[in-house]
Amino acid sequence: MNDLALLTDLQLRFRDARDWKRFHTLENLIVSLNLEAAELLELTQWKTDGELEAHKADAHFRERLGEECADVLLYLVLVAEAGGIDLMEAARAKIGKNALKYPAPQPG
Repeated sequence: MNDLALLTDLQLRFRDARDWKRFHTLENLIVSLNLEAAELLELTQWKTDGELEAHKADAHFRERLGEECADVLLYLVLVAEAGGIDLMEAARAKIGKNALKYPAPQPG
């Protein structure tokens, strides 16, 4: 079992122990994923690139950034599980499609 499968299993056990599956429709999970992504975006609101670069040295900012990234990831694994998507396979396939669509420049 890979790390993503283990994380998904852990998240599903967390959900099931709280009887939350009944709330986890595909639509509700996608809405929640977007709300969490907005909270991640909020960390950058009204900040310049330089300010954000400086914030990376701040432990509190990095903790908040990590928490919001984790929230996005955890909802994403629930969305994929609800939709019957193998995230690793989908990601590999998408990278392959992107490589064809956006080929790397050839030297010379």
